[in-house]
Amino acid sequence: MSACLRPSLLPAPPPAPTWRSSLLFGVSSFSRKLITRASSTTSTTTMSDAAARELKEGIAEFYDESSSLWEDIWGDHMHHGFYEPDSSVSVSDHRAAQVRMIEETLRFAGVSEDPTKRPKNVVDVGCGIGGSSRYLAKKFGAKCQGITLSPVQAQRANALAAARGLADKVSFQVGDALQQPFPDGQFDLVWSMESGEHMPDKSKFVSELARVTAPAGTIIIVTWCHRDLAPSEESLQPWEQELLKKICDAYYLPAWCSTADYVKLLQSLSLEDIKAEDWSQNVAPFWPAVIRSALTWKGFTSLLRTGLKTIKGALAMPLMIEGYQKNLIKFAIITCRKPR
Repeated sequence: MSACLRPSLLPAPPPAPTWRSSLLFGVSSFSRKLITRASSTTSTTTMSDAAARELKEGIAEFYDESSSLWEDIWGDHMHHGFYEPDSSVSVSDHRAAQVRMIEETLRFAGVSEDPTKRPKNVVDVGCGIGGSSRYLAKKFGAKCQGITLSPVQAQRANALAAARGLADKVSFQVGDALQQPFPDGQFDLVWSMESGEHMPDKSKFVSELARVTAPAGTIIIVTWCHRDLAPSEESLQPWEQELLKKICDAYYLPAWCSTADYVKLLQSLSLEDIKAEDWSQNVAPFWPAVIRSALTWKGFTSLLRTGLKTIKGALAMPLMIEGYQKNLIKFAIITCRKPR
């Protein structure tokens, strides 16, 4: 599958009588356009069921292997840190930067800390070992539920919640972000911190985020994207496609999309207050720091104990730096609100 598959950009649909019917119309229309464009850019229009199962299994095994290593070196949060552009930071600053990422994300999305308006029910889609959920539960006093494809992550997340006295506030289970085990409209904050890049069907992913969001609830997507295409471009350059393919192979990623593609998907669902921003400069110190941590004796010996999937991912880290430096990879935040 092409690493640069670009969904056709569909204008927002005309007003519909209900938000639910708008969601169904928007997703189906966008998906038809996506398949039409895909047929002209790659021989495979959709991921087969077998390929999707293989991808899910690969993601689960990758995180089953690597999560204990990450926790041992980096702590609770399995995501980028947020830094001031061009800042020089010590290793001790990186865990604080990961917490800043959460705070800056909440600030950008306009999530209120007012006790009468702050979120009360949160879902953490692609929860890792539950760092974001525990943080949000403590900050807001909210109930948080997390889903991950990794049984090891879910078990560890629940153990950490119990150890920190949060078992009554947060819970974690194995679940698929494309078929979430929750009823419609359950959460007033839907949180996806660096999980969207693993989703083989971006339309379905966004549709599920919207489905489980309560009326007036907030959706937050922080994810890896490729650069937006120029109006004259139909696809990325061949060298860009090749670089992304190497990264996909190492980290169990399907096709990438751009920030503009996510915005169009959200528009197709008639979601409101859609905002997006490129935070690539704010995460620039992160991957060099990860590489430095892997080159320590503790990091190196721990890496050797994890497994081949984790080692393969470690060897691909310079490719991420190259992608950022060449303005191919973008670290994007996209937020919106579901209509009342």
